[in-house]
Amino acid sequence: MKKLVLIQLLLLMGISLWADEVKSPNDQLSLKFELKDGVPTYQLSFMGKEVIKESRLGLELKDADDLMGGFEVSAVEQSSFDETWQPVWGEWKEIRNHYNELFVSLTQTDSKRMVNLRFRLFDDGLGFRYEFPEQDNMTYFVIKEENTEFAMAGDHKAFWIAADYDTQEYDYTESKLSEIRGLMSTAVTGNASQTPFTEPGVQTALMMKSDDGLYINLHEAALYEYSCMHLELDDKNMVFKSHLTPDARGDKGYMQAPCTSPWRTVIVSNDAADILMSNITLNLNEPCAYEDVSWIEPVKYIGVWWEMITGKGSWSYTDLPSVKLGVTDYSKTVPNGTHSANNEKVKRYIDFAAEHGFDAVLVEGWNEGWEDWFGKSKDYVFDFVTPYPDFDVEMLRDYAKSKGVRIMMHHETSGSVRNYARHMDKAYQFMADNNYNSVKSGYVGDILPRGEYHYGQWMVNHYQYAVEKAAEYKVMVNAHEAVRPTGLCRTYPNLIGNESARGTEYEAFGGNNVNHTTILPFTRLIGGPMDYTPGIFEPDVSQYNPNNGSRVRTTIARQLALYVTMYSPLQMAADLPETYAKHMDAFQFIKDVAIDWDDTKVLEAEPGDYITYARKEKGSSSWFVGRTNDDQARTSKIKFDFLEPGKKYVATIYADAKDAHWETNPKAYQVKKYVVTSKSKLSQYCAPGGGYAISLVEVKEKNDIRGIKRL
Repeated sequence: MKKLVLIQLLLLMGISLWADEVKSPNDQLSLKFELKDGVPTYQLSFMGKEVIKESRLGLELKDADDLMGGFEVSAVEQSSFDETWQPVWGEWKEIRNHYNELFVSLTQTDSKRMVNLRFRLFDDGLGFRYEFPEQDNMTYFVIKEENTEFAMAGDHKAFWIAADYDTQEYDYTESKLSEIRGLMSTAVTGNASQTPFTEPGVQTALMMKSDDGLYINLHEAALYEYSCMHLELDDKNMVFKSHLTPDARGDKGYMQAPCTSPWRTVIVSNDAADILMSNITLNLNEPCAYEDVSWIEPVKYIGVWWEMITGKGSWSYTDLPSVKLGVTDYSKTVPNGTHSANNEKVKRYIDFAAEHGFDAVLVEGWNEGWEDWFGKSKDYVFDFVTPYPDFDVEMLRDYAKSKGVRIMMHHETSGSVRNYARHMDKAYQFMADNNYNSVKSGYVGDILPRGEYHYGQWMVNHYQYAVEKAAEYKVMVNAHEAVRPTGLCRTYPNLIGNESARGTEYEAFGGNNVNHTTILPFTRLIGGPMDYTPGIFEPDVSQYNPNNGSRVRTTIARQLALYVTMYSPLQMAADLPETYAKHMDAFQFIKDVAIDWDDTKVLEAEPGDYITYARKEKGSSSWFVGRTNDDQARTSKIKFDFLEPGKKYVATIYADAKDAHWETNPKAYQVKKYVVTSKSKLSQYCAPGGGYAISLVEVKEKNDIRGIKRL
């Protein structure tokens, strides 16, 4: 009998040599780590339901044996952590960081190389990463591929964009996982720079919903000195495997121990709102790296931008087919008459910003070089300090300062990253000398040096360098066409914005899907705020440019809602001042809405259909509500129980009119006022492509509510 038991034990050990389990603080999530025949694996379940089935972990190395198996456990530690921290800016005044941790130290038996795995299990999901400690047998190594698996428990519904080394500027496709391969040809649309890599590949953050009602989100956190991760799908077995962006030689990462990978994240709940409320991405990043953050502040701005995007105006000063910086004498050239960044126009924008309480005016196309900036693989394309003849830097600087407004700098690199790096110190010093404290940087087009990609390790390091260099000059950065954010704004809060997705500009390039803004908060915004540039009040682009037949697929009411639903500490009123002048009652919400928050609630949510947020203004008793709707007419039903009991508020509701429709009647809206309390309820119609916005201001005097109906 003893001999039989021993044989059974040995057989069991042959299958599984070591296993451990950790639960989330609320016991709803369970992580199981197992070393099976020397191969590290993990599983994740939520309230007894499989989220991630048994999935393998490991890395392939270049010119060295792989780190895929042959391991034994050297040490195991379990611990708990609970803190509350305050972000410099954000959706909450305070954020709780509470998790249970499993740390596993592995040693490869033959090579004696060491790899550590660190798992952190939160109430709303999991974060885990590879750690490479200092050791004699592995210091420098090159990653051929990271083979992290995410084995899904079913053929889930997914909201996805095609995997691409250079862009995320695609519309989202909603489909079953098994349908991704067949839909890829229509999911990949034209872009200024794009490199889709494989038929069944998608990008993170990936949002899914299982047949039994679980919402699952896959992403990464703290992408630092590493390559951006995509997900390659085995659509027969429903297993995702990590796929890192290569460099020009096809290598995936150059590493020097001690070092770590980014965190791989799985957010899960049976309530879609919990995905939006999760702070896993931020919590897996390091605390703020700066001692002094007094110079970092949210920005509400307008800009000389939309008229150029629509084709009404131009970035370039002349129509010359070829220019050379320092050689072309612009004082002797013939202006094209369409250059938007001119003194007279910028002064008008400054006046408008000052009159309506905006912090800054973004001016693109102010500097020499825009005539042949794109598509020429041109190295010395901009110098970031030399203005066109019709843009007087000192005069406009002083004029803006006299009005209490700043001008926002624009640094377009045209993908010539070496050139930008050469000029960066001089460019930031120029900003400091001329009262610019924020910059919109751009990386349109293929990367120079040739062969590098926007999302490879080399570029990830560049974006990080730009943010840290900017901090030396007390400059805030809003990077466009950069790698998607992964919560690094916690550590480097001067990274106040990113694009890294298909934004409002595409409404002038043919249009975004009507449900686009009902998906982005579940995908792109999981990593950090997006400079989406909402506030378009003239949806018919031909009104600005008769040669552009694009239509903004939204109602005006939903444009207002986006200031609440598309979180960012950097918010733009993107349309033209003369257009806002026609709708000053609706424009009032843009003037009033906050951009920094003490609290955030999700009142309704279903990815691809609708999202309703309520947010409390930082340092104020005022709340703001926003609802973005898909292409179906719906009725939103919310409670105001987030308001402080016993107090009254004036609710100003900016809503779709009954006959509103994004395509046939987008400008139809109504503005109504009610007195509400924490016991009030609202049933509000939302048009196709519509929504609503609400400002809630605490009543201080009885006279403030005289004649206003109660809700």
